[in-house]
Amino acid sequence: MSRIFLAILHYDGTGFVGWQRQPTGRSVQAEFERVLERLFSRRTVAHAAGRTDAGVHALGQGVSFSAPLSWSASDMHRAINALLPQDCWVEAVQPMQAGFHARKSAISRRYRYDIGLDAGAASPFRRRFEWALARPLDMGLLREAANLIKGEHDFLAFAAKGNKPHHRCRLSLAEWRPRVDRRGVSFHVEADRFLHHMVRMLVGSMVDVGLGRRPLGDITALLARGDNQDTSPPAPPQGLYFIAATYPPELFLDSIGEAHAAAYPG
Repeated sequence: MSRIFLAILHYDGTGFVGWQRQPTGRSVQAEFERVLERLFSRRTVAHAAGRTDAGVHALGQGVSFSAPLSWSASDMHRAINALLPQDCWVEAVQPMQAGFHARKSAISRRYRYDIGLDAGAASPFRRRFEWALARPLDMGLLREAANLIKGEHDFLAFAAKGNKPHHRCRLSLAEWRPRVDRRGVSFHVEADRFLHHMVRMLVGSMVDVGLGRRPLGDITALLARGDNQDTSPPAPPQGLYFIAATYPPELFLDSIGEAHAAAYPG
């Protein structure tokens, strides 16, 4: 007999090929599953709320997995953190209802993209965690561009090529904000689903607008296109963070999990 758990995982994506296990290279999934196999003495598959790419970080990646009934959430939390590599850390572990799945059960996901606008962004202690643009952006234009993409649209122009039944996504949040450290700006976005490279491609095009390289009207024009041939290059991966996935409160088995879900409202 087993029980489903949800782990809230943080990781520095610099040294990974991404979340998903790959034929070559170090993946977050492989590292996490290695720990589970050592704890349970059996192969255990871990499912993430979002499959981040190489170099992308996470501050609240949801990871679901099954564990023997003999394990409590608190014991699991301590044991996983004791075995994970130093560039990964689990914030919390919560028991979930039967049938829970980190990706399929999520009703929304939230990302943040950080850009450094000051000269210090080029520091080796910062550039692996943000886009070291090191030049000013027009905040007014960025905010206008974000307003244009909010709501439900076909985001084919802002997606890498791939076979998808459709490319419609509903953005409940799309907002540029000054960073609290006053070193740049951050783009905050939440949606019911995201396409491959979608956030980075949105940021790349909006930054070109903010730099005066493209007119604001290009954002509307791109949304109307049936391809991504005129979209700006995607922003670099190191500025992107998976912040949280939101789940229905009734899927949690304790009040701690429900409180975590409430901390990231849709």
